[in-house]
Amino acid sequence: MAELNLDLDYLPRQPPKKDYGIGCVGAGFIMKDCHLVAYQKAGFKVVGITSRTRERAEQTARERGVPQVYDTLAELLADPAVEIVDIAVPPHAQLGVVREVVQHADRVKGILAQKPLAMDCAEAKEVVRLCEEAGIALAVNQNMRYDQSVRALKCLLDRGYLGEPVLATIEMRAIPHWMPWIYDYGWLTLRIMSIHHLDCFRFWFGDPERIYCSVRPDPRTTFTHEDGICLYILEYASGLRCSAWDDVWTGPAREGAEGDIYIKWRVEGTDGLAWGTIGWPNYPCPTPSTLHFSTRHRPGYWFEPRWEEVWFPDAFAGTMGQLLIAVYEDTEPEISGRDNLYTMALVDAAYRSAAEHRAVSLEEILEGS
Repeated sequence: MAELNLDLDYLPRQPPKKDYGIGCVGAGFIMKDCHLVAYQKAGFKVVGITSRTRERAEQTARERGVPQVYDTLAELLADPAVEIVDIAVPPHAQLGVVREVVQHADRVKGILAQKPLAMDCAEAKEVVRLCEEAGIALAVNQNMRYDQSVRALKCLLDRGYLGEPVLATIEMRAIPHWMPWIYDYGWLTLRIMSIHHLDCFRFWFGDPERIYCSVRPDPRTTFTHEDGICLYILEYASGLRCSAWDDVWTGPAREGAEGDIYIKWRVEGTDGLAWGTIGWPNYPCPTPSTLHFSTRHRPGYWFEPRWEEVWFPDAFAGTMGQLLIAVYEDTEPEISGRDNLYTMALVDAAYRSAAEHRAVSLEEILEGS
């Protein structure tokens, strides 16, 4: 009977140097309640913040102990203390911010950009090009990769405890809070929520050959969109199939019926089975994600490791931390902009698939964008 190492590698590496000066761009929820909370807990050095309105930046600075508020992005970039720029703006504005940041490549060493990196894969390529030409490390805040159950599963896969992956699924029945900036985009779930799941499938298993996607509007969401409820299948050359149901309606849970809110994942392999839950739908109540697995290497047991950390906000120390490691070691970030182009391409492929009712390959998007 094989020995199992149950000390799962579910936490991100800590950067050897934590005192790079971080300048924050944007002061909304994701910055105020996730980034800055996680950075303070991790011991990262935030030197200042700017936002579209100074009042918003000042409020966030007061609540999170940020020492400096800048009136403009230009003022932030002029501060010699800023070595890392943490961007939390809507996707239509991100390219413009990056264009300004790369003008300061003599001092700025790294950028953490939000997901989605841009409005589409073609625009994301431009963001990546600008950073590579400037010599600035670019990481994309694909923070679900740092959910504890997601990383623990990756550890199981890497150790071979599940054998060859056969089938993987994610089922999301949750009601997100849509930010006002998305109202005029004409799209919704695939690029804001499904992008997490598509990126996790890539993190776990690598790149699929193609995707088939079907969508319909969410009956509750009143602004124009087609992709409220999204069903998709990823096909891998190995025979592996991944599928997700991303349902941001979940039935009339806001209209009088009882709710049934959750996110679950499941992976079946030739040597084992793992399933888990994602605690995020219970935010702001801190609820750890979970993992359960069984393996032929130790028959007769269900293993149920647990932890205290949660996705929101603890995972955000991982997204910034891996960028700081890359800057310190002069290496590619784990969630680099270059890697993220494949996640962006997968999202664009899903939209094309839904529109044209056919399977679409990543190459078709990457070569055409």
